[in-house]
Amino acid sequence: MISLRRTVVKLRSKARKEIAGLARSGACLRLTLAATIALSATACRRDMFHQPYSRPLEKSDFFRDNEMGSRPLVAHTVARGHLDADSAFYRGKIGTNLVDAFPMAVTRETLERGRERFEIYCAPCHGRTGEGNGLIVQRGYPAPPSYHIDRLRNAPVGHFYDVMTQGYGVMYSYAQRVEPMDRWAIAAYIRVLQQSHNSTLADVPADQRAALERPK
Repeated sequence: MISLRRTVVKLRSKARKEIAGLARSGACLRLTLAATIALSATACRRDMFHQPYSRPLEKSDFFRDNEMGSRPLVAHTVARGHLDADSAFYRGKIGTNLVDAFPMAVTRETLERGRERFEIYCAPCHGRTGEGNGLIVQRGYPAPPSYHIDRLRNAPVGHFYDVMTQGYGVMYSYAQRVEPMDRWAIAAYIRVLQQSHNSTLADVPADQRAALERPK
């Protein structure tokens, strides 16, 4: 009876050792497999994920003659559409003097475009009537001057274009946001706001005056 119990104990002990050995060999197998996958993954190329590139003015060996990532500008040339030779139109100045007249015809379409662009880019600060009380100002931003003060009423039209182009005070440049023609359209609409602010009923054409005189 005793020998039978000893035999059972030995068999159980042997079984435990075999199970432990199998477990250890399984863990080693999994570790070996993981290491093999990791090593093989490092050899994979990821060109679609990490694509080579260079910045235009960055040093590079792609072009050997100038050692840059882009070709140099060709001397004495101007890119198509960037001549900007009309100083009055593109700078609002002739020499250093601001222009007094619009460098293009001002039509109803120009004024409508100017109103649209003004209400997008200018009205948040200047207000829709140009009095400098836009919604951003009402929330604490520094107030711009009203367009209706004498200084701005008498300012040459090139002043408004120049301010939009260069920025002024806390106002940053809008040259990257508003193209030149739209800047002139906005300047034209500012003149409309100034004119309407100080107009009287006598300035209204006679055929339209009756509509304004009717009681609301």
